[in-house]
Amino acid sequence: MKKRNTTISDGPDRLNVLVEGTRVKGDIVMESSIRIDGEVVGNLASSAKVVVGKNGSVKGDLNCSEADIEGRIEGVIKVEDLLILRANARVNGDIKCSRIQIEDGAQFTGKCIMSNVQEAIERAENTADLVY
Repeated sequence: MKKRNTTISDGPDRLNVLVEGTRVKGDIVMESSIRIDGEVVGNLASSAKVVVGKNGSVKGDLNCSEADIEGRIEGVIKVEDLLILRANARVNGDIKCSRIQIEDGAQFTGKCIMSNVQEAIERAENTADLVY
């Protein structure tokens, strides 16, 4: 009898889903993408895409490769590439991203800094190394 490989790897092509009515307290760190239709109270970090659905919310910082926001975020958002704020999006916190797309009706309160986030981090680290 052949043994099946049951190892499941965490990668960017896999999708995690928090359905409406689900509430998670604590930080979430992952390599794969996630769709949030429930509530996260804590920081969220993903090296892939984060989607916050119309009824989804995050109360904490969001750090990811790409983000598509239709729900609510209360915290700092750092996106390496494209951040999309849909018409129903409500963001209360600063935004740092390389590119941003904002639909009519989206709201955010805070500062928005557009730059290549990774390059800015590397520049800051190199500058800190030069200080004696």
